[in-house]
Amino acid sequence: MAVPKKKTSKSKRNQRHAVWKGKAAIAAQKAISIGKSVLSGRAQGFVYPIQENEDQEE
Repeated sequence: MAVPKKKTSKSKRNQRHAVWKGKAAIAAQKAISIGKSVLSGRAQGFVYPIQENEDQEE
């Protein structure tokens, strides 16, 4: 198993944490954007299932 040779500095640790948080923020922003496009009916780059049961009941 790999073991670090020296203690990682606080700045390196904080930088790694900031990158991780930044990636999460970008992923959340993309998810919101895709959700809005699906709800507005302008979605174009992916396929999603449409339930036909609800339309037939009405």
